[in-house]
Amino acid sequence: MNSYLLLLRGINVGGRNRIPMKELREHLEGLGYRQVSTYIASGNVLLASPGSPEQVGREVEAALVEKFDLDDDLIKVLVLSPDQLHNVIGSKPEGFGEHPDTYHSDAIFLMGIDPETALTAFRPREGVDRVWPGDGVIYSQRLSAELGRSRLSAVISSPLYKSMTIRSWNTTVNLRHRLASR
Repeated sequence: MNSYLLLLRGINVGGRNRIPMKELREHLEGLGYRQVSTYIASGNVLLASPGSPEQVGREVEAALVEKFDLDDDLIKVLVLSPDQLHNVIGSKPEGFGEHPDTYHSDAIFLMGIDPETALTAFRPREGVDRVWPGDGVIYSQRLSAELGRSRLSAVISSPLYKSMTIRSWNTTVNLRHRLASR
């Protein structure tokens, strides 16, 4: 069995595509996945499967749209192995996520898009926003005192945003601990 983290894009955001986590867990268990757990209600699933990441991603994406009443244009599933998630955290820019009282830090996971292309959707505001490309991720940091001036929200209006899913740095680190402890 392989342990995976699934990042579900487009569920339980802004009152759209509501999926109760208990129903999601039960549905995935009914499909044969093992050790299914969720972390907060924003689309983070940990599970075990003998299948490949690609197979699990395809199956879960299809199962979500089939079982739940969802806008399937928004739904995507990214499957990460423990090594991939460990690499995202281990390869962060120096100091990233280490000053939560000063900066709001996010990992923006990429789904079928390379970092160079994804970066074209960002227009960081000098002195407020910083972004760095990584392997399958964009690291985004915003000055907490200037959140209202941040341009991160401009990314959401970009067509490229359909190929991204955002997790706070704290959530990302917590998911790594949960995945590693399986």
